[in-house]
Amino acid sequence: MAPAATSGGGSLPSGFSVLASFPDLLFIFEFIFGGLVWILVASSKVPYPLVQGWVMFVSVFCFVVTTILLFLYFVGAHGGDASWIPLDVSYHLIAALFYLSASVLEAYATIRIKEFADFTGPNITFKYYQENISAVVFAYAATLTYVIHAVFSLIRWKSS
Repeated sequence: MAPAATSGGGSLPSGFSVLASFPDLLFIFEFIFGGLVWILVASSKVPYPLVQGWVMFVSVFCFVVTTILLFLYFVGAHGGDASWIPLDVSYHLIAALFYLSASVLEAYATIRIKEFADFTGPNITFKYYQENISAVVFAYAATLTYVIHAVFSLIRWKSS
């Protein structure tokens, strides 16, 4: 395993210091919030497949790429090379933009579900409405987490 680097001085951490350095500690919250969005959208009815399909794509794509990036940081694949810092910044900016669009679209789909749902009957639409509300909340939380990670990655890039 590569020697652990600290986040000070504009370098990327490796080894277990990834989980102890900021902003790389945010990987954990990106996993949690992104995974919850993925689970909640997948478990609800999909009345707007195109809209919620984009939300699923974003959550799965970001979950997979975050996993790969975290694994590469853990094994020290960057070797302390500063050229990985722009990759980190670029990914988190793109992920933040993707999640912002997914959050807005999921909120729109949830509003539309409420407008056309019949919550008085014996159907289970209200359950799906609540799942979609939760997905919106966690999508915005994931957006905020990716934005914070991107901002602090930009600061790390500037200081390198």
